[in-house]
Amino acid sequence: MRIGYLDCASGASGDMLLGALLGAGWTEAALRDVVADLGVSVRVAISRVDRRGVPAARVEVLEDGPPHSRPYPVLARLLAESRIDRALATNAARVLERLAAVEAGVHATPIAEVHLHELGGLDTLVDVVGVLAGVRALALDRLVASPVNLGRGWVRTDHGIIPVPAPATAVLIEGMPVYAGEVEGELLTPTGAVLLGTLVSGWGPLPPMRLEGIGVGAGKADPPRANVLRLFVGEALGEAASIPSEAERIDAGSADARVERLAVLETSIDDMNPQLFPHVEARLLAAGALDVMTIPAVMKKGRPGHLLRVLAIPDRVRALYGILLAETTTLGVRVYEVTRFSVGRRRVEVETEFGSVAVKVAEDLSGVLTMTPEFEVCRALAQQHGVPVKWVIAAAHRAAAVLGERARPR
Repeated sequence: MRIGYLDCASGASGDMLLGALLGAGWTEAALRDVVADLGVSVRVAISRVDRRGVPAARVEVLEDGPPHSRPYPVLARLLAESRIDRALATNAARVLERLAAVEAGVHATPIAEVHLHELGGLDTLVDVVGVLAGVRALALDRLVASPVNLGRGWVRTDHGIIPVPAPATAVLIEGMPVYAGEVEGELLTPTGAVLLGTLVSGWGPLPPMRLEGIGVGAGKADPPRANVLRLFVGEALGEAASIPSEAERIDAGSADARVERLAVLETSIDDMNPQLFPHVEARLLAAGALDVMTIPAVMKKGRPGHLLRVLAIPDRVRALYGILLAETTTLGVRVYEVTRFSVGRRRVEVETEFGSVAVKVAEDLSGVLTMTPEFEVCRALAQQHGVPVKWVIAAAHRAAAVLGERARPR
């Protein structure tokens, strides 16, 4: 098994991850091909720099025009309309959606309307797609990382001067081992945090491996301590070689049925104000839960109650468990592993008379199975045009049906 180990002693960001991947063997030409397939107006500047005596690769993604922030639906549409292959685009769409969902939760804004501010530049899109492509190109079955240095103090944003970690980063790091080092400033960016949360399946010291190479990515700042992210790549040895690989845990791009090892957290509650359940559900989803169900139940002695059930990847169990204890009246949570068989999914954008709507497409080797418009996008468009939301959903279904007919095997 090929594994990668990220030394996050100086935090992590999208550009640092790109630099580390290039240093570990991913080619500059491959990165530029990814950018070309995205079809966005950016230039990628790659240079070799020195950070306190440590040679490193510095990657900068520069917009052709003045850089500006964009709302989440714009970045999602750019990704959906790109030439990026379906599996990679699907994974990248999930990462972007996670970022948007966290920002929406922090600012109490519908996800279709959330403006990503510092995260809304084209560099975010390139960072996300590029890092996912680089990990795949290096054939890394698993990524492990050290505890993450967040930095400390304050950082300036479009909203003003805020403490480190920023609100979105604070949500994204739930469940991660983190600490505040001696360097003032933000060392872990939201993009870095969401990519670590997506890709890293284990935390701790460098695992036994037959080392093949080390890539070093440089951050923009040059503080007194070397601002670098190191990626160790090699063949796993000993116990590390027996751990299920990332590809075995989830194959997020396959059109055929895939097998995922997931965890279920559940708890029975009969003494909590029911008004709190929507809030708890929102917090769980923002923290990475794949699904949340609240099921009416009859408890002991005939008391009415609810069964709260959460589906998640195993790495998110600790964070979700903490939310359940903090936000509900439960005194304990049951956790068990399940195996899920599921079909491939991807996201496409369809044009309707009301505007562009994101549609989730589920398919297997026989073709398209279902096409489901994103409800929040439909609701926002319905409000914008003053029409019933069912009209927008119906229009999206009609447009998606045309797309599905084109994709039907002949």
